[in-house]
Amino acid sequence: PGTCGSDSPYHFDLSGRAFGAMANSGQDGNLRKVGKIVVQHRRVPCIYNGVSIAFHVDSKSNPYYFATAVEYENGDGDLKKVELMEAFGNTWVTMQQSYGAVWKYNKQSLLRAPFSIRLTTIESGKIFVAKNVIPTGWKPGQTYRALGNFI
Repeated sequence: PGTCGSDSPYHFDLSGRAFGAMANSGQDGNLRKVGKIVVQHRRVPCIYNGVSIAFHVDSKSNPYYFATAVEYENGDGDLKKVELMEAFGNTWVTMQQSYGAVWKYNKQSLLRAPFSIRLTTIESGKIFVAKNVIPTGWKPGQTYRALGNFI
């Protein structure tokens, strides 16, 4: 939000091909030359009936660095905050948004699984807790499912 020197709350980065696809036939090159444009859009909530939230562990994750893509969350998909709690812990640590749906946590010492993950949305302020969703012995590239989803 508000990136590239803009006051706009939204920012879309599109490939040249995707940007050109919005043009009238034969005008894709001209549209690409324009640069920033105003786009009308609306957020459409996702409903994944019977599908629980999934956490796909990033391939670069290791015992000191954990990153995950949050997948299949019902609603607007507008996560404000993603937090992680390690095994035997009682404190939530805020993960940093790496890009898109990927959130990361870097630690100077070994991470202790299982991990619980808490998601907080922007618009509605809803909170979802996936208790011990990332098991002991987790592996990069694997996907782990929560027991539920936002309602």
